[in-house]
Amino acid sequence: MSRIIGYASGVFDLFHIGHLNVLKHARAQCDYLVAGVLTDEAAGHKGHAPVVPLHERLEIVRSMSYVDEAIIDNTLEKMEAWHQVGFHRLFKGEDWKGTARGAQWERDFAAVGVEVVYLPYTMHVSSTKLRRLIQQLIADGQR
Repeated sequence: MSRIIGYASGVFDLFHIGHLNVLKHARAQCDYLVAGVLTDEAAGHKGHAPVVPLHERLEIVRSMSYVDEAIIDNTLEKMEAWHQVGFHRLFKGEDWKGTARGAQWERDFAAVGVEVVYLPYTMHVSSTKLRRLIQQLIADGQR
C-alpha cells in the first residue's frame, strides 16, 4: 500500500489557530504532510510583507506535530511544488474555493491525478485581522 502525501502551503504569518486547524485537518487526510511556507515575495499577493521573517515562519511550521516536513515555497503556482514534492493531495483553505486560482489548481491537478481538498476556514481569526488589530493598538497608544 502506498502512502498518501499531502501538501499544504501558506504564508503562516502571525501563526494562529486557523493555521493550526489547516495543518491538523490536512494531516488527518494524508499519511505524510509537507507544509510549504511562502517566501515574502510569493506572499506579496496579500498586498503586504509578512511580519514574521521567513526563517522563523519555517521553523514554527516545522515544529508542528502535524507536519512531517516543511519547505520553502517560492510561488503560488503549486505545480512547481508538485514537481518538487510529488504529493497526491493539495490542501487549501475553503476561502480559495470558487476563485480563479482555485479553479486553475483543480484543472491543473486533475490532469496529473492530484486531488484538491478544501479545508474549513477559521472565520474568527486571520493574520490580516491580527495585523489590523496590532496597527490599531499602536495607533491608539500614540494618541
